[in-house]
Amino acid sequence: MSDAYDLAILGAGSAGYACALRAATLGLSVVMIDEAEVGGTCLHRGCIPTKAWLHAAKVRRTVSKAPSFGIGAELGDTDAEAIRAYADGVVSGLHRGLTGLLKSRGVTVVAARGSLEVSDAGPAIRTPDALHRASAVLVATGAAPATLGFDIDGERILTSNHALRLSTLPETAIVLGGGVIGVEFASLWADLGVSVTLLEATDRLLPGEEPGHVRVLRRELERRGVDIRLGAPATSAEATDGGVRVSAGSDSVSAELLLIAAGRRPVTSGIGLEEAGVTLSPSGHVVVDGNLQTAARNVYAAGDLVPGPQLAHRGYAHGIFVAERIAHNLGRHPRKPTPVRDVDIPRVVYSSPQLASVGVTLEAAGAGADSVDYHLTGNGRAQILRAPGERESGVVRMVRAADGRIVGLHAVGEDVSELIAEGALLVGWHATPEDVAGIIHPHPTLSEALAEANWALAGQPLHIHG
Repeated sequence: MSDAYDLAILGAGSAGYACALRAATLGLSVVMIDEAEVGGTCLHRGCIPTKAWLHAAKVRRTVSKAPSFGIGAELGDTDAEAIRAYADGVVSGLHRGLTGLLKSRGVTVVAARGSLEVSDAGPAIRTPDALHRASAVLVATGAAPATLGFDIDGERILTSNHALRLSTLPETAIVLGGGVIGVEFASLWADLGVSVTLLEATDRLLPGEEPGHVRVLRRELERRGVDIRLGAPATSAEATDGGVRVSAGSDSVSAELLLIAAGRRPVTSGIGLEEAGVTLSPSGHVVVDGNLQTAARNVYAAGDLVPGPQLAHRGYAHGIFVAERIAHNLGRHPRKPTPVRDVDIPRVVYSSPQLASVGVTLEAAGAGADSVDYHLTGNGRAQILRAPGERESGVVRMVRAADGRIVGLHAVGEDVSELIAEGALLVGWHATPEDVAGIIHPHPTLSEALAEANWALAGQPLHIHG
């Protein structure tokens, strides 16, 4: 059996389903194939459930501080099964909505394992029961947790997939990896009462972010009891009767469980890519050009398969771009879409405090660049969010290139993720401080920090000492 479509998509995660929805609105016939649930890792095993756990951890932390706000409250036990049920409820509701949306748009969803095939007749995706031929194919199979060669048993030695399904929390845990996943789990577990040791092989957490902001985040984690050990590459991990023992350099660390949080690897094996003429890099990523086109004619790749930041919203942007490019090539869309630039994509670490950024750091901005730091000690909303007696350590940094353009916005502090959308607008539109210094921000909000930084860079500091 062979079906013909305008677009066939292998993978129903962020990049795949965003491409399907946009292509369908442009009038393309679309089939999307994945043996797992629509929504992919982000919805079911990544962004959404992790952030639900992080929010539950924030609630616990808030309750513990309630008396200092004048609210009588007593912190009780932490029920991991109930937190998991809460997270599952969020995921289920979003999954139902997405499934219904795809159906309403006329997207054919095939729940099956697929593989890419390319012949003289063009590209196609083969499933056990059919060959789904199309004018173009998008491969968007995402990524899976990296295991670093350790034996994952799902009980003592875990990936993030297992960590999100825990029914009881350990008293002690080791987190291996100081990137986004490791920092978020270390933060949420510490706030839920777990004694956490975080091991990072390099000399810093979160490479690529503003070093000063990373130091603020590290100090706050350590203040809440996280034992952070940098320059500590793990060489072995052994499950024991009481838990797990990890060798890291000359040290040995023991805990009830170990979370391997050392990033994710692209899922590119066993789906026919190289046989179809798609080139893979030594890291296993798909090699693409500036338009996300692979070496195989009319075959594209998007999301975590493409080297760069592994972010769901990057996948969305890739998927939308590919849909519009294919529609344009088929004469269904008048405008040729603009390729997605990684530098314009905002990044957020949802730990406590949060770290959010878009664009480049001051160091990467080049000669003649300058910046201004606005400390949230002067922001009314930031002070309101803090418990009485807690020191506000948050900072917002705006980076300006030598030609005057705003090229970076970086923030650390509670709830600063809410600032980064405006930062993305400033960076993406190549705004100058003078362009936007007159925009009025409501008071009291964290967003006033951006206004203050713009005023200062435009030579009109208000609440910053000039």
